Amino acid sequence: MRILVLGGIRSGKSQWAETAIAELVDDTAAVRYLATGPVPDADAEWSARVEAHRRRRPAGWTTVETADVATQLRADGTTATVVDDVGAWLTAAMDRAGAWTGGSVSADVDDLVEAVASFGSPLALVSPEVGLTVVPATESGRRFADELGTLNQRLAAVCDRVVLVIAGQPVTVKDAAR
Repeated sequence: MRILVLGGIRSGKSQWAETAIAELVDDTAAVRYLATGPVPDADAEWSARVEAHRRRRPAGWTTVETADVATQLRADGTTATVVDDVGAWLTAAMDRAGAWTGGSVSADVDDLVEAVASFGSPLALVSPEVGLTVVPATESGRRFADELGTLNQRLAAVCDRVVLVIAGQPVTVKDAAR
């Protein structure tokens, strides 16, 4: 079961994804949490958010902080996994590729989508839904929104289930099991 969990900032999407994965595995099963965002020392508020996420996870879960999600998924396709979040992963990929000013992330995106499509254990991908707001005023903001919108569509195509979380409430967008 591959689940794409979309939502806005502070919508409850991460917590919903964690609960969904926990429900798909038994209490003794290993779960890996791939955290894609950096934790800068100088940003106390962001560090507090990250710590709140860490405290919420069961003690037996393993956290891997990485921007190389595709490699991690391929390295261990048997452990249930949460990826949080795809937007931070895309930001790092855009940084590496110079995509803010015209570089391409298509190879990185293809690699991630292929790794997700071939992943054989329960997987929840958490991603921001940027399509519900105004068009960003800056070129880089529009690039990010366009890239993330396209990436979310591609991930949705290879996931069994897509859920949009609004105010902590899940709305099923796609459910292949039904």
